[in-house]
Amino acid sequence: MSQFASSAIKTLTQRDHAAIASLRDYSQIQSLPEIWSLAAERYGDRPAMVDSHNTPNATLTYRQLWQSIQDFAAGLQALGVEPRSSIALFSDNSHRWFIADQGIMTAGGINAVRSSQADPEELRYIAEHSDSSVLIAQDLKLWKRLEALITNLPITLVVLLSDETVPEDAPVKMLNFSQLLALGQAGALQPAPQSADDLATLIYTSGTTGKPKGVMITHGNLLHQIQTLGAVVQPDVGDRVMGLLPTWHTFGRTAEYLLYAQGCTQTYTTIRHIKADFKQVKPHYMVGVPRVWESIYEGVQKQFREQPESKQRLINTLMLLSRKYVQNRRTANRLSLDHPYTTAPRRFGSLLLSWVFWPGHVLAEKLVYGKVREATGGCVKQLISGGGSLARHIDLFFEMINVPVLVGYGLTETSPVLTARRHWRNLRGASGQPIPDTELKIVDPETHQALPLGKQGLVMARGPQVMQGYYKNPEATAKALDGEGWFDTGDLGWLTDDANIVLTGRAKDTIVLTNGENIEPQPIEDACIRSAYIDQIMVVGQDQRSLGALIVPTIDALQQWAASQNQHLVIPGEETPVPAGRTAITLEDEAIQKLFRSELNQQVKDRPGYRPDDRIGPFRLILEPFSIENGTLTQTLKVRRPVVQERYRDMIDGMFA
Repeated sequence: MSQFASSAIKTLTQRDHAAIASLRDYSQIQSLPEIWSLAAERYGDRPAMVDSHNTPNATLTYRQLWQSIQDFAAGLQALGVEPRSSIALFSDNSHRWFIADQGIMTAGGINAVRSSQADPEELRYIAEHSDSSVLIAQDLKLWKRLEALITNLPITLVVLLSDETVPEDAPVKMLNFSQLLALGQAGALQPAPQSADDLATLIYTSGTTGKPKGVMITHGNLLHQIQTLGAVVQPDVGDRVMGLLPTWHTFGRTAEYLLYAQGCTQTYTTIRHIKADFKQVKPHYMVGVPRVWESIYEGVQKQFREQPESKQRLINTLMLLSRKYVQNRRTANRLSLDHPYTTAPRRFGSLLLSWVFWPGHVLAEKLVYGKVREATGGCVKQLISGGGSLARHIDLFFEMINVPVLVGYGLTETSPVLTARRHWRNLRGASGQPIPDTELKIVDPETHQALPLGKQGLVMARGPQVMQGYYKNPEATAKALDGEGWFDTGDLGWLTDDANIVLTGRAKDTIVLTNGENIEPQPIEDACIRSAYIDQIMVVGQDQRSLGALIVPTIDALQQWAASQNQHLVIPGEETPVPAGRTAITLEDEAIQKLFRSELNQQVKDRPGYRPDDRIGPFRLILEPFSIENGTLTQTLKVRRPVVQERYRDMIDGMFA
């Protein structure tokens, strides 16, 4: 490691520990549930969670939250649930999910979690594979979907998180949420001592065989995150948070644990309500995935396109000046991935240029950016992004409008955070430096020999947050974890001199062309969605002569473009009449195809590190967006590439025929 890297890590460690010391200390506890009695003492009648979009809705204080957790745990114990029992928890975001999650752990149990929207066969598999004897289901609707599938499993108790009337003919003992709490209130909670090495939860993630793998996360894994992520974010007691990510997913879940542990008030939101909730809640923090920030960016761009042409020209000019200001400021402060080894004269020159563009940036702030920030409530301290790399243009946009975004990196198997950008070292384009007690190394994908700084390879990680292994799957565990505790992330990337990780793709996503070139699709896709006409894109081309792409177009932008050409875009299934004086065109029209060809060529060539093999050749436009509902997006809004490839196999084959 270079001398600069060594000194950078030393400074990083010192600043991290100083930041952590400013937060509430939980370093002496051994299990996750111990937090909530301390939080109840510290924060008392402060509101912990606001849940207004679920039935029933509720606002709970920290004292009420801890009492509900205890009642839930005591109710389970009264029904015979023993410590170390496995319990399937199939539900989505709500205050009751959190009470159930922590109630199970407080009773000494281990929960196996998944969304209620998952395929019933997958839920049955998880319940069976996890050895669950209890099922906690979101509502009666979910129970009816699962009842026939679990009759042969050793499930002896079902608890609904709703207050619906329990069916009299239920084949097993069944209670609703309020009945369980009442049972717990009538009894007494029996202490269930647990150590940091005890298993806390099983989180199921997709495996290469198609069967989900149960990631074994301990109390110690989760506590490491709560005890060290203060190096990244330092919330104040009473700060407002908006929660959108699935709480059963490791990223959204750990974020909740951390923010509740520090006395924040979280409001549960949904994609449907997020716009209104931003204005009403005025959050200080929000944890999300790249697609969430992309949707905010796209919404702003849509508003810009709806302005009169003269105003659009003004906005574009101001944003150009602002972009030049920010980019030169990055270079001057050694925060540019494009210019990592700038000399002092070059940095001074960039500083002078930033001053030249500064007045334009100030004017953009006054006329444009303040109004944009109002859409996020106007109080954001930091947005925390994970679950994938953030596209460069999205990163740049939020920097220009002065909404700080801290990007992190990790996996379910690492509980999840391995690295995160710090507000005092926010290197855009990177995914941050290791959090405390975490080691990273880059190795050759074939030989696993360590590679020097700046060299791309396979990312390996080691630290207290790394899982115990995969439940009842020693072969997969041995493949992912070596004898020295290094975890194979399956991600490709490289390390900067100051230990920032820059991710370039997934090893399994790498596209190999017939000329032998290895192409990482993610950076190319990130570049392409800068186009106003491209909403979503997936690059394909394995074993082909060139890359291809499936593109979900931005229909409203296309319609505006067509109108500017005196044409009318006809969308299949829509009965919009063609306005007088305009020519009807479809997505297959030559003019539309030329527009997308031009956009693809421009965006790909303009990205850093462009190579001729990055060029996208054939492409097809598809109208159905990638979504969770149709199975083409994960719960963290990442494209399921194998699913998309299978769904559009004929189209892809025809593309290259």
